Amino acid sequence: MTALLQVNDLKKYFPVRGGPLGWSRTWVYAVDGVSLHVDRGETLALVGESGCGKSTVGRAILGLCDLTAGQVVLDGQRIDDLSANARRPSRRRIQAIFQDPFSTLNPRMRVRDIIAEPMRNFAIVSTRAEVKARTDTLMDKVRLPRDAGNRRPHEFSGGQRQRIGIARTLAAEPELIVCDEAVSALDVSVKAQIVNLLQDLQRELGLALLFISHDLAIVEQITHRVAVMYLGKIAEVAPKRSIFAAPRHPYTRALLSAVPVPEPGAGRQRVILKGDVPSPTNPPRGCRFHTRCPHAFDRCRSEEPALRLLADGHFAACHLNELPAAENPLVTCR
Repeated sequence: MTALLQVNDLKKYFPVRGGPLGWSRTWVYAVDGVSLHVDRGETLALVGESGCGKSTVGRAILGLCDLTAGQVVLDGQRIDDLSANARRPSRRRIQAIFQDPFSTLNPRMRVRDIIAEPMRNFAIVSTRAEVKARTDTLMDKVRLPRDAGNRRPHEFSGGQRQRIGIARTLAAEPELIVCDEAVSALDVSVKAQIVNLLQDLQRELGLALLFISHDLAIVEQITHRVAVMYLGKIAEVAPKRSIFAAPRHPYTRALLSAVPVPEPGAGRQRVILKGDVPSPTNPPRGCRFHTRCPHAFDRCRSEEPALRLLADGHFAACHLNELPAAENPLVTCR
């Protein structure tokens, strides 16, 4: 079955001018060859440290920035090279939920009009009665009271504003929603409510989600598969259970070791990474993680590892996985 979304060798470089008069130019390699797919009804989590390029991937998929290279394919059709008018139908099918709901809601509009705006833009409904009925239905779906429709965004809490944003997203009847740090700005209790709401909506409407986040505790709750990014590249992709139980990349192991343990007294070996993330304007040769990897050897410093299939649906880009199991610290040090 064809994936709903397919991203092929996506690259996005940003120019940076320098020198006394700005004559010299270098590049920020924000995304440097990312390939992934999202199936219908699936949640793929895209995780990594701040600055790794995961939000840029989301923006490129949404068409909010031009690609340097690569392809974005929706339901078998390439959409990144379409004109603005030709891409309009696909914009309805791919919608977004952003980190700060207040900055994405028009402060001058009432909530009812905010939710109804996509319906009018895409001509989903034609009469005022249909607009009102569908707006009321969407407010019920996101668990907002009906009288909230006559108020403005500043009258709501952060969690309620995110519900408004979700309702507006659903108004376009999308098939895929890009959730860019959609719960990271919320309190813990509200965060759990929004995650539960997204899961309920996914089951009810058959939505696919690209869930961009740095919070692995939330990712473990909501996702089906996990893609780990480091410095513009995919380091590992695997089903949730596989990646949380047996990660096959040192960077993934370090990320998972930082997740708080829910059981009091339970132990976990903390992996402390040394040094800082290298500059995306001058990424290291070979494996981009070798400058911080505790298991790096000579090959890591000269040859870039390919994203290889290791088990059913489990891919990792690490030379350690080519060693015999008895010599692979990712296998022996669990």
